[in-house]
Amino acid sequence: MFRTLLVLAAGIAGHFAFAGGGPGQTWAQSAPTRQEENALVVTNDSPLPDTAPQAQYLFRFLAPGGVHPVHWRVEKGSLPPGVQLEVDGVLHGAAERAGEFQFTVSVRDSGKPQQSVEKQFLLRVISALSLNWKVPAHVNGNRIEGSVEVTNTTPDDIDLTFITVAVPPNGRATAIGYQHFSLRRGSPAKELPFGEMLPRGGYVVHVDAVGEVAPKHLIYRERLQTSGPLQVAVGP
Repeated sequence: MFRTLLVLAAGIAGHFAFAGGGPGQTWAQSAPTRQEENALVVTNDSPLPDTAPQAQYLFRFLAPGGVHPVHWRVEKGSLPPGVQLEVDGVLHGAAERAGEFQFTVSVRDSGKPQQSVEKQFLLRVISALSLNWKVPAHVNGNRIEGSVEVTNTTPDDIDLTFITVAVPPNGRATAIGYQHFSLRRGSPAKELPFGEMLPRGGYVVHVDAVGEVAPKHLIYRERLQTSGPLQVAVGP
C-alpha cells in the first residue's frame, strides 16, 4: 500500500508516495500541486540598475505566478525623491539627488485567498559629475591657486563649463580659472588647474562645474568651496 507525505526539506517541495516498511521501500515524487506551481515570486534582483540625478529612470518589477492583475507598493524605506512606483510595478522618474536608497516593495495578487510577497531592494543614484579637490585652493605669494579633478560618471558625453572665482568681503568676484570642453563618457578623471594674482585681502574660493547633455535636455551641477577666506598678505 502507498501512503502520501508532503515533504519540505533541503529545498524540495512536493508530494511523495512510498511503499511502507523495510529497507527496500521505494519513493516516487508526484507533480507539484497547483498552488506550488502558481506561487507568487518577485524575480528582480537587488541592487537595481544605477541612475544619476536628473536622468530619466524606467524599470519594471516582475512577479510571475499568482492571479493577475497584481498590485505593487512600497512598504518600507524610501525611494529617491523624484522617483515613484506605480501600482502596476513600473518604477520611474528622475532622481533629484545622489545617494543610496533602500526600500521594500510588496506585491499582492487578485486571488482568493490573496497571495502577498515582499522583497528589499537598493537603488544607487550616482553623482553625474564627480568634482573633488586635487590640490586644495591655497595662497602662494600674491596668488591663489590649486586644482580639481572632474569625472563624468554618466553614459553620455557632457559639454562642461568649469569656472573658479575668488570672492572678497565686498562680493565682487574675480575669475581665477575657466575652461569649456567636451568631457567624454568613460574618460579618466581630468585635472583642472586654476590660479591668479590678487590684491591683498581675504577671498573665499568657489569652484563650479556645469555639464550639459543637450539632446536629453539635462544639466548637471557640482560645486566646491573653501571652508573660509584665504588671506593674500602680499601685494598692493
